[in-house]
Amino acid sequence: MSIYLRQICLVAEQLEPVVERIENLFGVPVCHRDPEVATFGLENALFAFGSQFLEVVAPIREGTAAGRFLERRGGPGGYMVICQATSLEEQAGVRARAAENNVRVAWESDHESGNLMQLHPRDMGAAFLEVDWDEQADPRGNWQPAGGMDWVKHTMTDRVSGITGVTLSDTRPTQLARHWSNVLGMPVKDRDGTPVIETPNAVLKFAECDHQESAGLTAIDLAVGDPATILTRSMEQGADRTGQSLNLCGVEILLR
Repeated sequence: MSIYLRQICLVAEQLEPVVERIENLFGVPVCHRDPEVATFGLENALFAFGSQFLEVVAPIREGTAAGRFLERRGGPGGYMVICQATSLEEQAGVRARAAENNVRVAWESDHESGNLMQLHPRDMGAAFLEVDWDEQADPRGNWQPAGGMDWVKHTMTDRVSGITGVTLSDTRPTQLARHWSNVLGMPVKDRDGTPVIETPNAVLKFAECDHQESAGLTAIDLAVGDPATILTRSMEQGADRTGQSLNLCGVEILLR
């Protein structure tokens, strides 16, 4: 099974303060802004972390899904797990298994060389799951949500080389892991008592939270070149940090 983690999306109340913070923390510039997200009442910015992406979106009008997410959470947080299927058949398999498990397709779009498919977060639990396909099928290359290949010139792998893990929290993490496994068609494994799903380039981890209100996409693991400098910059900004982690847009960032 070749389904790769390609992108994580966070929701902010205001975009530019978070963009400025990411640029200052990691020393990585914005690689792409997609004007088409205005259709959903949003603005966004993407950062290339190796051949993966961190996206931040913020609402620019009332009545958006992202705005309702902010209201429910009482602030910013993790929003989407976005993957790349390396064949159309694999994407179709996810769509079929989603239907078998009563997961709705929240939004779908064809473009010239591929298809984007988002599965409903209420049905998936914890976050949107998006599984996209394009005919180039290169998990280290072309990526339509980041504008194709323009992102390559903005990579700084000596600073951030990839997203190696994502934590999805729920009051019943084992059940959530099985559900995501059933949809993705990938097995649940045990890693020191934590249920995980291993993609070829990252690990989806399922953790327990005390209340369903705090369920969601709660942490991201980043492979970085100089964690000490990033943590120092975070402290200089007056932000919270614990050990080798910091808080960004309502999500814990674990520096590896």
